[in-house]
Amino acid sequence: MIIFVDTSAIFAGLDKDDIHNQKALNTWDNILSKDNILITTNYVLLESFTLIQRRLGIKAVRVFQEDILPLINIEWIDAEMHRSGVSAFLAASIRNLSLVDCVSFEIIRTLGIKTVFAFDPHFSEQGINCIP
Repeated sequence: MIIFVDTSAIFAGLDKDDIHNQKALNTWDNILSKDNILITTNYVLLESFTLIQRRLGIKAVRVFQEDILPLINIEWIDAEMHRSGVSAFLAASIRNLSLVDCVSFEIIRTLGIKTVFAFDPHFSEQGINCIP
């Protein structure tokens, strides 16, 4: 199964104080024990690096870079996908919805991905199956 990985899942697994930490760790164990393909975007990486560094520090960024990223395939966003994400972002006009989320939705639809590892409710609001 192909699973898209969102910043919310990455961060929850790294932050022991996050309310979703244990669920995230259990889900990581579950999806890694099976023959799954994990995908994210370079936009999610940028968002994740920034959030992790700001809230948890550079040591946590190193854990992300060295231990988590090697497990995930990166889909690089091109100009056309960026434009599609921006159009969706502006059309949605929702304050708490990010450009990264909108680009993620576009990639998920384009690649036909059915499952997302995320704690961000915007994915389920888009009708995307979320785990856990």
